[in-house]
Amino acid sequence: MDDIASQAGTSKTVIYRHFGDKAGLYRAVADRIDQRVYRHVAAALSAAGPSGDLRLVVASTVEAYLSLVESDAEVYRFVVNRPLVDRPLAEDPVEATTNRVADLLLATVTLAGDPRRARLRAIALVGSVQAVANDWLSSPSRLPRGDVVEVLTDLAWRGLGAMLSEPAAPERPRGPTT
Repeated sequence: MDDIASQAGTSKTVIYRHFGDKAGLYRAVADRIDQRVYRHVAAALSAAGPSGDLRLVVASTVEAYLSLVESDAEVYRFVVNRPLVDRPLAEDPVEATTNRVADLLLATVTLAGDPRRARLRAIALVGSVQAVANDWLSSPSRLPRGDVVEVLTDLAWRGLGAMLSEPAAPERPRGPTT
C-alpha cells in the first residue's frame, strides 16, 4: 500500500479513506478492468457483425482480449494474481468477468449446435484464452500476439466448426448406470 500511495502521489490514509481496505482497492481495479474487457469484447463482437462468420467472431474476440492484456500487462497480472487480497471475496472479480464475457459469446456459440451446451462452449473459450494469456505474458520469448490469436482461433474453430457440420449429439444418460 505504501508503494501504491507513493506512485499515486498521496498517502495511505487517503487510499484507505477512498477504498476502505486493500480488498476494496483490488475490487475497484478489478471492476475497472472488467469494464474494459467487456467493452473491448463487445466491440469486437459488434464489428464482426451478424455476418454469420463465427470464425471471425472468435478471432475478433481473442484479438480484443489479448490486445487489452498486452497493453496493460501489469494491471492484468494484478487482477489475476490478487496480490492485495488475503481472504476470499464475496464475488470473485475474475470469475465475474469470465461470466460476463461468456454471456456476450453465448448468442454466437449457441448457433454452433446444441443450445444447452452453448454456455459450456463460451466458458471453455474464455477460459482457454485466459490460460494462454497468463502463460503468454510470462514467456520471455513469447510469440507475437497475432500468432497467438491464430493458434487460439484455430483451436476454438476446429471445435465450433465441427459442431456446425454435424447434427447435435443425442442426449446421453446421466449418472451411474447399472
